[in-house]
Amino acid sequence: MKRLALVLGIAACFSTPSFAISEFGKQWKADYITEDTDADFVKASRKAGCNLCHVKGAPEKKEARNEYGRALHKLLDKKDFPKEYFKEHPEEAAAKITAAFKKVEKEKSSDGKTFGEKIKANELPATDAGL
Repeated sequence: MKRLALVLGIAACFSTPSFAISEFGKQWKADYITEDTDADFVKASRKAGCNLCHVKGAPEKKEARNEYGRALHKLLDKKDFPKEYFKEHPEEAAAKITAAFKKVEKEKSSDGKTFGEKIKANELPATDAGL
């Protein structure tokens, strides 16, 4: 019985922090991957997964954000989106995340294009994601 409680406690510790991050990814897909989206962009986005905002292969993946992830992190912090918030206010949480995506679209990538221009051109937003 003690082992079961220990295993469940450890699982809860690891599952709770990642919840908010997965919600950000789900909202990104809801906002940018529609039935009209270019198939190659859909494939590239799915392949990138977490690396839309993070750097592939970085030792501290959660903290190693690419340029797009750093821009979003200024507006979205998982501490402001606890698991309960998503359950109790799903529409409000989605609206806040979408608003941050729209605001970040106007910021420039290191290649001179805005993140929004890159996404509309079916390019992944970050140039430094390690993909």
